[in-house]
Amino acid sequence: MKQFVNILRQIVAILILQLLIVPMSLAQGQVPRDVQYKKHPTNAIADIARGNPDKAIKNMENYLTDFPDDAESHYCMSVAYSVKNDVPKSMASLKKALESGMSMERFIAGPRELLLNLVQSNEFKEFSQGRYVKLVHGPMLGDVTETGAKIWLRTDRKASVTVTLLEDGKEQYRKIEGNTSRSNDYTSIIQIFDLKPATSYSYSISIDGNQLFENGSFTTTMMPGQQVQLKIGFGGGAGYTPWFERMWDTLAMQSFDVFLLLGDNVYIDYPKVPEAQQYCYYRRQSRPEFRRFTPNVPIYAIWDDHDFTVNDGEGGPEVDMPVWKRPVWDLFKNQWANPYYGGGINHPGCWFDFSIGDIDFIMLDCRYYRENPKEVDDPSMLGKFQKDWLKEKLKSSTATFKVLASSVPWAKETKPGSDDTWDGFPNEREEIFSFIVDNKIEGVLLISADRHRSDAWKVALQKGYTTYDLMSSKLTNVHTHDLMSGSIFGYNKKCSFGTLEFDTKTEDPSVTYSIKNIDNEEIHKMTIFKSQLDFEKEQVKNKKRRK
Repeated sequence: MKQFVNILRQIVAILILQLLIVPMSLAQGQVPRDVQYKKHPTNAIADIARGNPDKAIKNMENYLTDFPDDAESHYCMSVAYSVKNDVPKSMASLKKALESGMSMERFIAGPRELLLNLVQSNEFKEFSQGRYVKLVHGPMLGDVTETGAKIWLRTDRKASVTVTLLEDGKEQYRKIEGNTSRSNDYTSIIQIFDLKPATSYSYSISIDGNQLFENGSFTTTMMPGQQVQLKIGFGGGAGYTPWFERMWDTLAMQSFDVFLLLGDNVYIDYPKVPEAQQYCYYRRQSRPEFRRFTPNVPIYAIWDDHDFTVNDGEGGPEVDMPVWKRPVWDLFKNQWANPYYGGGINHPGCWFDFSIGDIDFIMLDCRYYRENPKEVDDPSMLGKFQKDWLKEKLKSSTATFKVLASSVPWAKETKPGSDDTWDGFPNEREEIFSFIVDNKIEGVLLISADRHRSDAWKVALQKGYTTYDLMSSKLTNVHTHDLMSGSIFGYNKKCSFGTLEFDTKTEDPSVTYSIKNIDNEEIHKMTIFKSQLDFEKEQVKNKKRRK
């Protein structure tokens, strides 16, 4: 009951915000409508980090001439003047950023090295007293299983963290301790063990003995193999866009059991500049809408090109070449609470798997080991180690549905003329599809992202076996990709997300895919039955059609 009341309070608060605050701010014209707004301040931070703060200042001044209330530009100005050790001007820009709606936590989060001169100044210390809380980012829920969960957060400095856990409807509680440190960018992942399956819990968080968060909640999953009714949300294309950040409030209203981020989650495009990477994560993690969404819905994340490297880029087959790959991976791990990350230290990557009842989710890394199709005759997207792992997971799965998640589209001609999707890796795609058919692995469903729209595609494999590629990648992006005639249906008018509602308790288990937009309007809907994804049953159907 307590968990239900907490969720109801959240929904009411979100509705009020969407009905009142958001329309008011948009009417006042407080944000610029730049189609690539997400890149402008990131470029400035990269310039500053690479030793050119004057270039960033000049660009920010020009931008602020047209958009004087742009908080991110004022923030970048403050960072640039901090690097120049001009504390008065850095403080002046900080105050303008706060006046434009930015939270003080942004200046605590960093990038810390760039803001060091400002934060260590007496002016800042005096001004910041009482203006921020020690819980800088989070909490974010992740890796919820039948017996455990993870809670991610970031603090302002090295600190002790206590999660107080309460089973729904009971007065008994447990306390789980953790710490944050500089080595992990002041983040901590609190791991909770020995929980009961299919049981609701609430939690609060204390930092250095002071309670700073309450009303967190989650429900542990069913036992493996158990039939379920499950609601999953997914999407990609979440470039930082102030006027579309309300998407996270829309998602919070959906009562998802899990949400999957399928890449291009923050947009960085600077694999060699860790400060730019940090900046992109921090500005999203600081958004109040995102922070309202993440405490109560388990979040799982893989990356795509813009989070790992540059547009349409690849890492290559070597583990530590180029040299920026492993540092990007290390930084990525500090931002999420995934079950695990690839093959660990020896085989880095962001792939992983998890199960809920009789549904398996297999999340792929399509960038770390990707080869360039223009340079290699028979390129690989996954690399041998990950591909062997994928085959083993598929073959050993006894789940009713196996959801195979890629950051780029599986279906053909989703991006005509490009080799960035699986179209650029036809032999490896065929190898995976042939493995599914040859081993009669039934119930395989494909999901993907990358294209700035939401689609449904039918995918023919071999020997009469078919599946579907369900795509969505326009969570908060402004930039839009055209609809394709080969899809079953598609949508690109507004920001959108995909929903998968599984029901494996029926005689013919089903999954219903629906597309909803940022205004919570349902656009398209289709139901796929397990029998449509079964090899033998599909063969019988084809024979009947031929007769």
